[in-house]
Amino acid sequence: MLDMKIRKTLLAAMLAMPVLAMAATPLINVYKSATCGCCEEWVKHLRAAGFTVEAHNVANPSDMREKMGIPERLGSCHTAVVNGYAIEGHVPAAEIKRLLAAKPKAKGLAVPAMPLGSPGMEGPRKDPYEVLLVMPDGSTKVYQRYN
Repeated sequence: MLDMKIRKTLLAAMLAMPVLAMAATPLINVYKSATCGCCEEWVKHLRAAGFTVEAHNVANPSDMREKMGIPERLGSCHTAVVNGYAIEGHVPAAEIKRLLAAKPKAKGLAVPAMPLGSPGMEGPRKDPYEVLLVMPDGSTKVYQRYN
């Protein structure tokens, strides 16, 4: 009898694990152009890092950047939203995870322009770039440097 109770408990726990794993992974909504290949590659990068991603093809991706309060000077080809933070451009998944764990008072992260070698912009060379933490007033601080 006890053996049957243990089996049922283990079975219930195993069935619940996928649901719990999904709940622990925040949803990232990505707003991008339908024709942008590097945006698709960045979405693949996020998914490979364990994020759940919903990609939305929009006529003007900069509308979401503006809505989230990210200054135009920090713009790139797509804007994502996760847990209330804006993610502008080709930000590495590791930095998004760090942001979500630290929960700083900020608008989000940005990698301005489209630096070669950043996630989704892989190619024959890697240019150095910075991931910027966008503060509530629109100012920035270097969050991470990639060389």
